[in-house]
Amino acid sequence: MPEKSNKVRVLIVDDHTLFRESVTRLLRAEHDLDVRHCGSVHEGISIIGGWPADVVLLDFDLGNEKGSSFLAKARAAGFQGKTLLLTAGVNELEAVDLIRRGISGIVLKHSSPEDLSQSIHQALAGKVWFEQKYLTKVMEKATPSESAVGGARTFTERERQVLSFVFEGLSNKEIAGHLQVSESSVKASLQQLFEKTGVRTRSQLVRVALEQYKDQL
Repeated sequence: MPEKSNKVRVLIVDDHTLFRESVTRLLRAEHDLDVRHCGSVHEGISIIGGWPADVVLLDFDLGNEKGSSFLAKARAAGFQGKTLLLTAGVNELEAVDLIRRGISGIVLKHSSPEDLSQSIHQALAGKVWFEQKYLTKVMEKATPSESAVGGARTFTERERQVLSFVFEGLSNKEIAGHLQVSESSVKASLQQLFEKTGVRTRSQLVRVALEQYKDQL
């Protein structure tokens, strides 16, 4: 009796044939990945209907379509995997909107093969992977207020600092080193962030925090 495959199913949705075929060959060299590809939202939805991908690598600009339309249709079709935007670039407002729609990360097409592979495995682990340029811009444009507006709870300066390092994927120990505080102090700030945003994980924290900042962009 053949062994059940434990490979991670990865679907690439990109309208540039040479690019997606090249990435497919690259990823197939990793023996734990099973990779398929297509060039449109319609094809992508059709594929995941019979082959439930674990991770979708989605281009933003798909010719006459936008990758955001795939997200809505995939959700309606019952897709429960992770989606990473693999793109040449999107602006900050588009990035925040896509994060609110539930993507697990943004990977630029000029990234290294190692970064692409790591982003896939990070997404599978329930973590997020965002190019620092997007997170930095969002944080720069987010203006903290002295008091809560409309009942929303705002972040302190220390919480914002910790949050920015969470965006970068740093551990509590690494964050403590950068801020020159104890690790317990970092844990306390994280707990406050979790309580203020009503989440339990770091990936949820990133999404909720960026959603709160959206109106300040």
